[in-house]
Amino acid sequence: MPRSVNNVASRARRKKILKQTKGNFGARANVWTVAKNTWEKGLQYAYRDRKKKKGQFRSLWIQRINAAVRPEGLNYSTFINLLKQKNIEINRKVLADLAMNNPKTFKAIVKKVAK
Repeated sequence: MPRSVNNVASRARRKKILKQTKGNFGARANVWTVAKNTWEKGLQYAYRDRKKKKGQFRSLWIQRINAAVRPEGLNYSTFINLLKQKNIEINRKVLADLAMNNPKTFKAIVKKVAK
């Protein structure tokens, strides 16, 4: 009895991955073994960078808050410490958004904290 292979499913599986590696340079896009390795590594990077993204956004918020409090005569660490002492619970994301889009409201918060 001849060996049975499901060629249709195998080809479909390969085509699916080759379609996802479209846009890569050279053999990474169209040679099966190289493309598969590229695709797998890409999934690893995607997983890792979903975690890193959160830290990068926190870093961005901190930079924006620091830039906004400097003209008020404070720095970031002093400002956050004063917020904690006054029991004002506003997260960094909201503070950075206020600093960018509502400078008057942000200045009011800084004035309240700096008293």
